[in-house]
Amino acid sequence: MRRVDAHHHVWKLNRGDYGWLQPTRELSKIYRDFALGDLRPLLGEAGIEATVLVQAAPTVAETRYLLETARASRGLVRGVVGWVDLGASDAIALLSDLATDPLLKSVRPMLQDLDDSRWILRPEVQAALFALLGLGLRFDALVKPRELGALRTMLEKHPDLAVVIDHCAKPDIRSRAWQPWADEIAVIAAQTTACCKLSGLVTEAGSDWSIEALRPYVEHVLDCFGTHRVMWGSDWPVVTLAATYADWDSASRALLSGLSRDEQDAILGGNAQRFYAL
Repeated sequence: MRRVDAHHHVWKLNRGDYGWLQPTRELSKIYRDFALGDLRPLLGEAGIEATVLVQAAPTVAETRYLLETARASRGLVRGVVGWVDLGASDAIALLSDLATDPLLKSVRPMLQDLDDSRWILRPEVQAALFALLGLGLRFDALVKPRELGALRTMLEKHPDLAVVIDHCAKPDIRSRAWQPWADEIAVIAAQTTACCKLSGLVTEAGSDWSIEALRPYVEHVLDCFGTHRVMWGSDWPVVTLAATYADWDSASRALLSGLSRDEQDAILGGNAQRFYAL
């Protein structure tokens, strides 16, 4: 396995559980169904052999739908990142049930959408976080800069839990914002074993994004995490709000071109394969 897309979605609008996805001006381009059949040609053009399918709705029903999609993918989808309400009284029972499917690799509460930026530190969530390790599951952190402080505290409380920060924690590239994102990312990288996904950046930069606008953010992530703790993802179809799949793939290759071939291979596939045990 050479290349892995470590972060993409599929969805069917008539499922009814994508509350964030509305036919607004901002989201109109992705307000339709997206299936693996739409993605396969794009993967073929990029030479990608395997993917990780990530939840986009805060429901267990969608997680089961994604697992079914993965099983029917003929070996394309090697792992699923699902959702469970980690603060619910039945969280551990649900996690235990879902984890019987070897395709479930990680869980992702949608922390960026919660009113409480410190939700992940609530007492009722801690037992489920401890249970993830015993069930062989990982944790995908969908956060923005405001949640990074709480995430760092969570990582200190759960040092053995395998965690990856999605979309580099969504720095506000459009506004060229740097702090507090840069310092928080640096501290997390230095003090924990967390990994980071190189994904979602063109969306944060907006439709007038450029490689040079992305470069300082990418270089900071690589400087902080090293090439062994960064993994590439497309964030398709959300990426299409600002760029095509091929555009982001090409930009990523340009941004990584100064690295050795082994380092590039690790970021573009090997690290995800190892992290998710694909």
